[in-house]
Formats: sequence, C-alpha cells, structure tokens
Amino acid sequence: RWVLSLECKGSRNFMSALRRAVEVDFKDKDKHKSQGLYLLTTGIPDQETHTVSAYVAEACGGFDLQLHVCLFSVTKGTDSRGVIPARYTNPRETASAFKEIVQAAKGRFHWFGEAGIFESDDITSIISEMEKAKNYSQKCAFLVESLKQRS
Repeated sequence: RWVLSLECKGSRNFMSALRRAVEVDFKDKDKHKSQGLYLLTTGIPDQETHTVSAYVAEACGGFDLQLHVCLFSVTKGTDSRGVIPARYTNPRETASAFKEIVQAAKGRFHWFGEAGIFESDDITSIISEMEKAKNYSQKCAFLVESLKQRS
C-alpha cells in the first residue's frame, strides 16, 4: 500500500534513502538480519557516483549487507509530467555509475527496459557457468575418446 501511495517528486536522493535503510537504530538487532537492499530505479542518483560508492562501501561493509540495483530504462516519450531530475545522464552512463556503486557494495546489477534485458549479473554468471560446463564436457569427451583409442 505504501509503494502504491508514492508519487514522483523529481528527486533521486539515494543517500537519504540508503541512510534511512542502514542507519536505523534497531532496538533488537538480532531480530533484523537483512542480507540485501534492492534499489529499483529509472535514473542516476542526485549525488555524485564516487560519493555514493564510498558511502555504500562503508555502510554495507560494516554490516553483512549487499546492495543490488535494478535499473529500468524508460522509453523516450514516456510522460514524466514535466518533472526534471536534479541530475541527468544518458542510459549508458547511468548503467556505468550503478555498476560502480554495486561493485562497492558487493551486490548485483540488472539493467532492463521494455525491450528486454540489457545486462544482468545473474544471467552473466549463469552463461559463464554454462560455458565452463560445456568446456569441461568437451574435455571429458576428448579424454574418453582418447582412452577408447588406446584400448
């Protein structure tokens, strides 16, 4: 209900939101074992990337916490009701900035849009594992064939 009540206000004050998420004074810290924060966004934070990266590295390093980012690239011409963000970059620069921030937080980065997935750390990892398995399988087949020829 809370998410549905939110309205666009033209700001991406990432630092304020992150501080609110990680600097809460938990009375019962043992009951709150967050493992990850997920940022769903359509654009770059208002703050400079190096500032955000440094804060994220410190904040997430102090806890056993990872920051994961899902960047959704909005198609041009989408109605934004005339709201102009405090900071603007093109989609490629935005993705690059979030990759830097996510690396500082030891998290995962996902970039998608209406056309599909542009980049995803999870999919990249899966493809890498599949390539390793294929190479291993080929080496095993070569070894088996080699053994058959010897006998």
